[in-house]
Parts: sequence; C-alpha cells; structure tokens
Amino acid sequence: MTTTGYSLSGTQNCPNGRAHLFYTGENPADRRSDDRKAMTVASFSRRFLDEYVNVHLKPRTRGEYRRSVELFIVPKFGSWWMADLSRAEVVEFHGSFRHIPYQANRTLGVLSKMFSLADLWGIRQDGVNPCRGVKRYREERRERFLTREEYARLGSSLDEAAEDMPEAARAIRLLALTGCRLREIQTLQWAHVWLGEAELRLPDSKTGAKTVQLGTAAVDVLKATPRLPDNPYVITGRKAGEYLTDLQKPWRRIRKAAGLDGVRLHDLRHSFASDALEMGADLTMIGRMLGHSDIKTTSRYAHLKRENVKRSTDQVAQRISSALTNTRIQA
Repeated sequence: MTTTGYSLSGTQNCPNGRAHLFYTGENPADRRSDDRKAMTVASFSRRFLDEYVNVHLKPRTRGEYRRSVELFIVPKFGSWWMADLSRAEVVEFHGSFRHIPYQANRTLGVLSKMFSLADLWGIRQDGVNPCRGVKRYREERRERFLTREEYARLGSSLDEAAEDMPEAARAIRLLALTGCRLREIQTLQWAHVWLGEAELRLPDSKTGAKTVQLGTAAVDVLKATPRLPDNPYVITGRKAGEYLTDLQKPWRRIRKAAGLDGVRLHDLRHSFASDALEMGADLTMIGRMLGHSDIKTTSRYAHLKRENVKRSTDQVAQRISSALTNTRIQA
C-alpha cells in the first residue's frame, strides 16, 4: 500500500525521520525530551566546558573548573545519566573527599553549577539541584605574615636564586613589593606598566580592571628588568612570546633556602597588608592597595588593626603612667 507515493514499509529505512514518527504515532517533542534525559554526566560535561566554562569564565577559573570536572566528577559519575543522579549520591561523593575539604567544596560548587545549567538547558526538568542542601566542610583560613627577620632571609634567598632563575626571583620580589595576586604578576605585560606614573594599569584582574600604585622599590625592579622584543610579558617564560607559567616549583626551592617552609606565595600579599597596617594605613586604604572590590574582604585584617591599636594604647598608657609617677621611660 502506498500513500501519496510513499510506501509504509519504506519508513523502516528512515527510523529517525518525520514519516516514521507520523506513522508510529510518536511525538517528536517526546523524542527530543528522551534524548535529553539520556545524556550522561560525561557527555554533559563536554557541553558544560565548551558552552559555559570556556565562554564565561576567566582563564584561571577555567582551569579550576576543568580540574574538578576531569579529575573528580567524570571519573565518578561519567557513565551516570544526568537525570538519575540524586542528592544521596552527591552527599556520598562529597564525603569521599573529606580529607581534602577545600577541593571537596570547590568540586561540589562546580557540580552544582552543572546541575543548574542542566535544568536551564532542559536536561533535567524536575527543577531539583541534587547539590542543594549538601553541607560544605569548614575551611580554616590561613593567615601567615612574614617578620622582619623572615623578610631578610627571603631577600638573601632571592639574591642567590637570581643567578640561575632570574625571572622567578624577579616575579617573587614583585609579589612581595606590590601585594599583587600571583596571576597579576605572572601575566603582567609591558603595555600595562607605566613607570613614569609608577602604576600598573591592569585591564583584567580578579575583580576587574584596576590600577596598582607602585613604590620606588618596585619601580626599580621593573626598570632593571630586560624587555624582549618578541615577548609582551614582563616575567618571560622559556618559549618565545609566553610568560612564566610555573612559579610554585622555584618558590619551593627559594622558601626552603630561606627557612620558610609552609609559606605560600599568597602569604606575601597578606604580609604586604600587614605591613601597611603596621605603618598606620586604615582598612579602606588597604582595600584600595590590594584591589579589593568589597571592604568585607579587607576586614580579615581587622584583628591586626586591633592589635596595633592595643599596642599603641599600651604605649600611651605607660607613658602617662610614668609621667604620673615621675619615672623616665624610653620613647
């Protein structure tokens, strides 16, 4: 039997065509819905990375997201259907990384974003994010500030390191002298350096475009830095036109020589803020120096300010007490 020239049996040759759907009574919308529900975590992860992570996130954040997806999420849930994953499985997954609480929490955040987009993109239509309500681990905030003696040891270590790894030593010295974030110095380009105004004009930092005021010591380091004609970066890498991508390895060597085991590169930023407070800068000024977009971020240093006030109050009280008792003290 034929209908308008088409054979009913002929539809078997095109099982995915509209004719087949018409003659079988299957709803095309249902077919599309079933296809979405059949997406695995692995296949969705590829779309997540291509259409969201690579498009909307900054390079460093992309790396963190990709790490969570490729090292933790896909190895565990890659073959699971997106539509089937429940809160119970997420709780168990999060709990399996309790020994690395920071990474566990970051990965949970990435997984949560994946499921939010799965709902937006119609992959999951129940409106339920299985990551919602999963209690994150407490993260201890590490605050380490270098002392005068430690700075002296670090300086000596940097001088020695400058002989065989000058780029790394220069980058670390700039981190200490500017309070900048690691990536801000790593990716710093000469086009962003204004030596006459003693400024770094960064077009894209963690908090957006910002201007970093430079002290004389930092300006001197930059003036002594050679400029390569084929490389736009201040801290150059081994390959032409690239910046130095790995500072952690040389930093471990430098800090070991300085007796600073356990000190992170980011602690140089904390130490910069601590020294500014010691010299009388208020929290608003510190926030501007570090490029904080929210004063709440700077408030972590409030306890240092209180310690400074307490010490100054004690010194004033001792001076007055000595005056009251007619006792001479050293200023």
